Amino acid sequence: MSPLETAARSLGAALLVFAIAPLSRAQSSAQSVPDQVTFARDVAPILQRACQNCHRPGSIGPMSLLTYQDARPWARSLKQQVVQRNMPPWYIDRTVGIQQFKNDAALSDREIAIISKWVDLGAPLGNPADLPAPRQFDDSDRWHIGKPDVVVTLKKEVLVKGRAADQWLDLDMQDLGLKTNRYIQAMEIKPIKGVKVVHHVESTLIDPDDESPAGRQHLEEYAVGKYGDSFPEGTGMLLKPGAHILANTHVHSDGEDTTVNLAIALKLYPENVVPKHIAHAQQLGSAGDLDIRPNMKNVRADGYTVLPKPAVITAFQPHMHNRGQAQCLELIYPIMSGGERPGAVRTEMASCVDRFKFDWHVVYEYADDVAPIVPAGTILHVISLYDNTTGNKFNPDPTNWVGWGNRTIDEMGFSWINWYYLTDDEYKQAIAARQAKARKTSASLQ
Repeated sequence: MSPLETAARSLGAALLVFAIAPLSRAQSSAQSVPDQVTFARDVAPILQRACQNCHRPGSIGPMSLLTYQDARPWARSLKQQVVQRNMPPWYIDRTVGIQQFKNDAALSDREIAIISKWVDLGAPLGNPADLPAPRQFDDSDRWHIGKPDVVVTLKKEVLVKGRAADQWLDLDMQDLGLKTNRYIQAMEIKPIKGVKVVHHVESTLIDPDDESPAGRQHLEEYAVGKYGDSFPEGTGMLLKPGAHILANTHVHSDGEDTTVNLAIALKLYPENVVPKHIAHAQQLGSAGDLDIRPNMKNVRADGYTVLPKPAVITAFQPHMHNRGQAQCLELIYPIMSGGERPGAVRTEMASCVDRFKFDWHVVYEYADDVAPIVPAGTILHVISLYDNTTGNKFNPDPTNWVGWGNRTIDEMGFSWINWYYLTDDEYKQAIAARQAKARKTSASLQ
């Protein structure tokens, strides 16, 4: 048996945690709900944790949920949105693959039951003395990655005319002002002016020592509802003094002249701290030959990317447009039989988003204990499904054929994947540690 076959087969035991992980959520959701549910005691803490960062004045939510007076008129809608799991935006299929995430925004079954019962009881306030202290927001709450170390904006704002064709503009960002090598822990892009005309932004980090295409690397992407990327402890992207950022920005006119400005926020490791691994964030598994016929649902497209080295996959973010229906990330592991016998493969469905929504490009960050550890030669298989029917309320025109394109009325199909590479020795050690933990967890459940 070859070393690669041994490693790939051993991965099966390590991935037992995929099956074990969902139990914790099921057990926690089994707790009973009180007979009497009130806003002050039961609902307000849930809204503070899961809703208010967006649903407050000046943020992106369409209404405020800071107080009882704010929330009460929306009680029925609130119940509908949480029961249908439309809000908070978290669309991972709860029956498939990995279920442990660092940034899990979903409400538990118990929290949903509390809100539902509160509405069914007539949405009572309860005793005002039970209200938690109001949540305090500061400037760091503008950034979902936390308080950044560096924030830069466009060198020059852009005016998008009210009537113009879509444009893809290469825009220079301000100087980062760094004097030494630093490493990025987390990053986020968002429009600070003209959000309504900004379709997406793809930023590029340009090496000061090599401004050729070889010296350029993808940095960060903005799409509607994306809250940035955070890398696991001990991993980061190198940022050299003199490096600069170019923001390729897709703008779409909406009938009136609009000024656009962007901001990129970076959280950095302290000076002189060098993380153990270099983080990568890139679009992978792209399916370029889209053929979506009119009035068709469940139209499937497949994309593939081979990882040349052992790696840890740390995050998954689907990317499609308004006809996007669902997307899955499947891992295809190489298993060699040796000699002249045909080789075989084993597959693992890591994650599925069963209800893709173009307004919410969510980055699903795997918990460290369950992040896929894959051998060299693993194929990332991205499976995308599309709904080009009248049943898709976001569909701009179900009578039209749709292919690949950059406009919102066109389609795309790929995943933004975050990962870092391992040496062969690190891979063997990581697999051994994962196996040992899986055996221990399995024994404790028996």
